[in-house]
Amino acid sequence: MWEFLALNDKKTTFIINNNIKKGVINMNNFKKIGLSALAGSLVAFSANAGEMTVSGGANLYMTATNELNKTTFSNDDHVTFSGSGELDNGMTVTYSLQLDGDEADDGVIDNHSVKIDTNGSGVITYAGHGGDSVMGGMDDKTPNAYEEAFDGLTTSDSNQVINGIGGNDLLRYDSESYSGATFHAAMVLNSPAAQNGTYMDMGVTFKPEMVDGLEIGYAMGETEATAGTVIDDQTYYVKYSYGPITIGYQESESDAPTDAASDESETLGISYQITDDFSISYNTHDFNDGDYTVDEEFSGISASYTMGGITIAGHVNELENKGGSATAADVEGYELNVGFAF
Repeated sequence: MWEFLALNDKKTTFIINNNIKKGVINMNNFKKIGLSALAGSLVAFSANAGEMTVSGGANLYMTATNELNKTTFSNDDHVTFSGSGELDNGMTVTYSLQLDGDEADDGVIDNHSVKIDTNGSGVITYAGHGGDSVMGGMDDKTPNAYEEAFDGLTTSDSNQVINGIGGNDLLRYDSESYSGATFHAAMVLNSPAAQNGTYMDMGVTFKPEMVDGLEIGYAMGETEATAGTVIDDQTYYVKYSYGPITIGYQESESDAPTDAASDESETLGISYQITDDFSISYNTHDFNDGDYTVDEEFSGISASYTMGGITIAGHVNELENKGGSATAADVEGYELNVGFAF
């Protein structure tokens, strides 16, 4: 139970279960709740206050493919609570918790993490759920207005990218920028059953100060689904923005002891920011599962338009050579999304 001690236009100190907490709620993130009449009778109280914010969103989806030959509708929604405070040594600690009624794994609790900004030595993040490893965060860095070219065309989109291993209880470190270079490292403390041992990866991103708009990234890691069989994963990308146009290219590979278990992918994307609110993009993605006779070839056009807290976005994607077969029928699909942010 929350009991409010003080109120003004910006923030209020709060009590939870009758214990005073050194934090404040940013009232800009709340709608009018009818408490302004209490302001004159309450006493202000604040000491070494932190800040708590609340944000959320909801999405409505309409999707269809020629394989299913029907249109499906779905939705999702979430609310995220985030609290932060500064320590005496200048470090900032932030805790984030997302509530999602559609989340099956943890009931209503979805993504949650603790982040420590060391005030000069980088950021350390412990993600109980919803964190990205370095490879996972770089699986597709090419620009797009909505989603990747392979989205919605296969039973599992994760099978079309090379992104190492992810999972709960992930520890990640991101350094400060040194002349445009930032270093990253991650460890999945409780690796999935498919991974033999603890998974680790690392990478670097570089935004050279002498070339405005250029970004280069590289990441690598080792997976070991079978004990004693190490698979080397790596990816690199280059992305360049000039005015409203951004173009990106990426190659990834998973190098196993046998060719049949080795995967490769090549991705290209170009986006155009027509206005501050409206953008479009074209993307291609070729993927080979090692034992494919030909590459799967994905292509797609996507667009996004934002007005206030509402975003309307969608894509039209196509897949040729599904499953690595040149005789397989092409798969075509689209998705339309209406999203609300609050």
